[in-house]
Amino acid sequence: MTLGPLMVDVAGTELTAEDRRVLAHPLVGAVILFTRNFASIEQLESLVRDIRAVRKPPLLVTVDHEGGRVQRFRQGFTELPPQRAIGRAYDLDPESGRRLAWQCGWLLAAELRAVGIDLSFAPCVDLDYGVSEVIGDRAYHRDPEAVAALGVACMQGMRAAGMAATAKHFPGHGAVVADSHKSLPVDRRPMEELGEELLPYRRLIANGLSSVMVAHVLFPEVDEAPAGFSRRWIDQELRRGMGFTGAVFSDDLSMGGAAFAGSVPERARRALAAGCDILSVCNDRDAVLATLDELAGEADPLSQVRLVRLHGRPMPDRRELVATARWQECRSAVDHCRDAPRLQLDA
Repeated sequence: MTLGPLMVDVAGTELTAEDRRVLAHPLVGAVILFTRNFASIEQLESLVRDIRAVRKPPLLVTVDHEGGRVQRFRQGFTELPPQRAIGRAYDLDPESGRRLAWQCGWLLAAELRAVGIDLSFAPCVDLDYGVSEVIGDRAYHRDPEAVAALGVACMQGMRAAGMAATAKHFPGHGAVVADSHKSLPVDRRPMEELGEELLPYRRLIANGLSSVMVAHVLFPEVDEAPAGFSRRWIDQELRRGMGFTGAVFSDDLSMGGAAFAGSVPERARRALAAGCDILSVCNDRDAVLATLDELAGEADPLSQVRLVRLHGRPMPDRRELVATARWQECRSAVDHCRDAPRLQLDA
């Protein structure tokens, strides 16, 4: 059985009968986990094994686990700092900042790979304009060169731990106020003013970036469709213009920012037509079932290859991992960063 284009969620800490039926559907290719799916390391390992056992080749198992506010698993995992803290370390000493980004990327990936998870949607390479609450401290920096340097370092650390990186949210979510979980943000800048937004992607692609997540953001001066439903952004700019050959994930099609495209099955069809390889439908089982019923056709063979390539490489289990010198070194660096006092200036 091949892997289909849908990425779906599951109900709780173990698979239900309905979960198993959904995951066995040929249109499903990946699973995304949330905090509700985690009770302990041992339970998570069991859940991942059960997901993998549903079919062959195994489904891709993913999670949003950046650090800071966006870290789905905490007990038994290293508490990772927000990316803005890494950017501040870079301001103090660029080499130390890059090293910290590498260590956070390695630690993030190594701990997830130790429990069998293939992919985390990191790093976030949006620029920090100080206007987007949903991005906020998830951004490394306002300077695109700093974001590029730290994003590449994080990606290389993840790769060393057996995991591909996913840069997000293409082409950029940092300069808009609206939260795309609730509504459609609009960025009215023309294409010629978006070079800074795209620079980190160009740099990561040049260093072998494996996947990208596309934003539910509308750039009306570039295309009438939001980026996740736009052939102009995905095919013309990302693939042809920037030479990207990896996998393209839609952001969650259940989000308010995707309502532009109609019902969730209609959103799925439009995202596929725009060039997305993997379509995320989360936290709405009725929408998943409707999409499975209505989405016709076979998965693109090239998309299937891109998806299979995102499976993680074998790594030590948790007990072996925490005994390594590298884990201890990276954990110490992350703890130091997270616990560092903020600079206080007297009035």
